[in-house]
Amino acid sequence: MEQTEIYEHYKTEIYRIGWRVQYQAKKIRNREHSFNDKEPFYSNFATETEEKMWVHQLLDTLPPQGKLIIEKIYLQGLTEVEVAKQLNISQQAVNKWKRKMLAQLSLIAK
Repeated sequence: MEQTEIYEHYKTEIYRIGWRVQYQAKKIRNREHSFNDKEPFYSNFATETEEKMWVHQLLDTLPPQGKLIIEKIYLQGLTEVEVAKQLNISQQAVNKWKRKMLAQLSLIAK
């Protein structure tokens, strides 16, 4: 009887470890990439400057809270959890703001 209990205990622990590994892998896969992570295909200063100005003009159309969240996630490269801790709101609220602001930006950019 004791061996069965030990077997079940280790089976449960291995299952939990596997779940944690899968969860961490999913977090890494889904992490947003900041604009600074990507190498530009060109090094034209004028074009880069125009694009930065265009991004800032787009961001200025957002509400202050949404603008702050988008800047922290995409321009500063922070995760949703880090932004949530800084702003004292939940990660779900950050995600909701992010999705709403990206939808608003996609409508404006068209």
